Amino acid sequence: MRIKWYGTASLLLESGSTRLLIDPYLRSRNKKLPPVPLEEAKTAAAAFITHPHLDHFADIDAFTEKGVPVVYTSENGIAHAKQNGLNTDPMLPYEPNEEVKIGDLTVHTYHSRHCVFDAPTVLRVVFSPRAWGHFASTIRLLKQARAFRIDGDICALSVSDGEKTVMVLGSAGMDPNVEYPCGADLLVFPYQGRSRMSKYMVPFLEVFRPKAVMIDHFDDAFPPLTHTINMKNFLPTVQRVLPEATAFVPAEGEWYEV
Repeated sequence: MRIKWYGTASLLLESGSTRLLIDPYLRSRNKKLPPVPLEEAKTAAAAFITHPHLDHFADIDAFTEKGVPVVYTSENGIAHAKQNGLNTDPMLPYEPNEEVKIGDLTVHTYHSRHCVFDAPTVLRVVFSPRAWGHFASTIRLLKQARAFRIDGDICALSVSDGEKTVMVLGSAGMDPNVEYPCGADLLVFPYQGRSRMSKYMVPFLEVFRPKAVMIDHFDDAFPPLTHTINMKNFLPTVQRVLPEATAFVPAEGEWYEV
């Protein structure tokens, strides 16, 4: 199995002849970021949405129009899609603790939770000269984000080809009532939403105990509300908590073997 990061939370997984998209997003709200290669993305057999937030779901029509045949999302996601004028014909609902077979890949869903923004993160946005300097853009973006919200239906995904397993967290949250599988070959951890992500990440490393860790969602996807996250403490934290695991910050658009 191998994996490619398209920026923000967008991933492409491949095993054998099967490709799977996760949380595809065009990143059009920051024109400085490289565009997602739709010609490659359309080769996916399906797309999975971990939760119906703006940066995980709002651009899904661009991918289905290109030829991605089916989109798995929650019932709530389908409802938001209808409210926002998205094409729901390719969409199929899934529930937590469900298993979906897609070609050479099997996806198991687990209920999880969204990262709760801490006070320093919120205050940084509220008092950011960047946000106030682009006030109209800030208000417009907040309204767009409000149209795509979650009502408790956020999932983590375990994707396996029978030999390798990738655990994907759509957001940095866990449900304490769920027993998550540990020992995945790769954990994809969203490195965004807290002021000290390296410290916040430690309980996740201890629960999932993966053989390797890759971060995503650390880029400046929603200016003026976001910024690129400082990642200097990511590798040392993984080495301290899981000394036998490997860790890496992916380069956009490059394949990595799992």
